[in-house]
Amino acid sequence: MNTSQRYFLPFIFVAMVISLSSCSSNPTAQNIDSSKPFPSVAATNSLPSQTPSQIPSVAQLREKSPNQEPPNKNTPSSSTSKTAISKTTNVTLYTSDAQCQKLVPEKVSVPAEEPVKDVVNKILEKRDTSDFSLSGYRVNVKNGIATVDLRISPESKRQIASLSSCEQFALFGSLRKTLTSNAQWNIKEVRFTERGEDIVL
Repeated sequence: MNTSQRYFLPFIFVAMVISLSSCSSNPTAQNIDSSKPFPSVAATNSLPSQTPSQIPSVAQLREKSPNQEPPNKNTPSSSTSKTAISKTTNVTLYTSDAQCQKLVPEKVSVPAEEPVKDVVNKILEKRDTSDFSLSGYRVNVKNGIATVDLRISPESKRQIASLSSCEQFALFGSLRKTLTSNAQWNIKEVRFTERGEDIVL
């Protein structure tokens, strides 16, 4: 019995060690195995869902990038146009009072590129009525002389000759005083013509 126990004791000990090691190793193995499927499943679930969504997004970004470039290219032009519009100059515009007795000065802002043309346009707009209308005008400044050439509209009911003295003062007096009073233009004299022919006032 003692000899048989001596032989069986190591086997029993080894069997216990193996069973203990298997018990202790199985939970860890199960933990590793159970932890692995979740990332792998998550990866397999995320990869198919992401790859189709990523491909269109890259394509969309590539499609959007050319579309986004023109606004960037347009922004400088719009900013330059804004700066061009913002470049104005202040001039003194003279308009007739209600009694046509005197010309009243008024500070106005006009674009700096063609201030003479724009200030003439402002005056003519005030004199353009339903029965007296202009189809156009030209302004030419040379050697200190400004020539304002008026074009009466064919549909105008009245002509320059039919204007009253008050209306002539309001139109021509305002133009002459405005053009000669702004010293920066160096205009000493103003002539008025209609389609190249001198207007006799």
